[in-house]
Amino acid sequence: MSPTNIEHVDVAIIGGGPSGLSAAIELRKQSIGKVVIIEREPEAGGIPRHCGHPPFGFWEYGRIYSGPDYAKRNVSEAKKAGVDIRVLHSVTRLGANGQLDVVSPAGALQIQAKRVLIATGARETPRSARLVGGDRPLGVINTGAFQSYVYLEHLKPFERPLIVGTELVSLSSVLSCRKAGIKPVAMIEANRRATARWPLSLFPRLCGVPMHFGAQLQEIHGTGRVEGASVKLADGSIREFECDGVLLTGRFVPESSLVRLSDLKLDLKSGGPAIDQYGRCSDPAYFAAGNLLRPIETAGWSYREGRKIASLIVRDMRGQLPAPGQDIEILCKGQLKLCVPQRLTLSPVEGMKNLQMRVNRATRGRLLITADGKELWSRTTSALPERRILVPIASLNVPKGVQQIEVDFVGE
Repeated sequence: MSPTNIEHVDVAIIGGGPSGLSAAIELRKQSIGKVVIIEREPEAGGIPRHCGHPPFGFWEYGRIYSGPDYAKRNVSEAKKAGVDIRVLHSVTRLGANGQLDVVSPAGALQIQAKRVLIATGARETPRSARLVGGDRPLGVINTGAFQSYVYLEHLKPFERPLIVGTELVSLSSVLSCRKAGIKPVAMIEANRRATARWPLSLFPRLCGVPMHFGAQLQEIHGTGRVEGASVKLADGSIREFECDGVLLTGRFVPESSLVRLSDLKLDLKSGGPAIDQYGRCSDPAYFAAGNLLRPIETAGWSYREGRKIASLIVRDMRGQLPAPGQDIEILCKGQLKLCVPQRLTLSPVEGMKNLQMRVNRATRGRLLITADGKELWSRTTSALPERRILVPIASLNVPKGVQQIEVDFVGE
């Protein structure tokens, strides 16, 4: 279908979650004229819309909200700032120099933006990508769908589910179960310890939910709907759980399908777009922020990051950022799962303050940053999966002429 018209805007933001909304508010505060949020859902607000529990918003607003109330506050602040929020609109193509193909209930259109912020967030890994065997009954869902059922549709998809995973979102699902009167039969984790940090990891047990570590979901059983699940325990034995649902939590991946279908450079480590310390993608008309960059951070982190990248977009539009093209590539090695940003530009203009890294598995060792074989920074530390490791960019003192920086975590 050919576009019916071309609309010109100053900044288009793809995604109406915490990072997209905070960026839009900041852009308007800094007198950027036409700021449009393109949101495919019926309402803006992002993942917090589905999280009917606290704590959200303390650092942003000085008070604690439930997820839906936090989302509503963000949307309200954006509208008060003069942001044009367009729901039920989906971007289908990222074109060169900020040209977007969009579909909406009114038809197809093109938006030509001076700058585009991609803030599409992250999603949980579905069953199809987890290689779980067995039947295909009803009742196998992820946390996003579950919380949507409970908080938006006021429905109970099951009564006694088996919960897979121990990330923060997994603990959130336990809280949602309690609120809905649902009693999980158990929570299982493939690793030998919980992913969520202590003491939060004690929460399921306090709620009476048995926890099994080193346990892997093998098969799901059921005809019309889930009737049970086979789990391989840490000792190698197989245990059959009687349950009427399987809740697959966590294992987030960036929602980067638009980036993958575009000419923007994708970072294979993080799964999101490769950016410099100013949030710029390989096409400098595009910026990125939020959980698209590295799954997964809290709503508050995403909010603050969106606001920071928005301030950099403003500086870029005013010609105050260094020209792209002289970037130093950051190569991620060893036990490191990812590093964001993936490029650095030597400039006194401050962008993101830190390199943010994650490890693939729990490890202790030496984190070493080198440039052309010379050490810039090192530290012996311990790290756990899904915990951020922050290294101040200003502490690196990268010399001129460097072509590549290597970040290596060598485990003991």
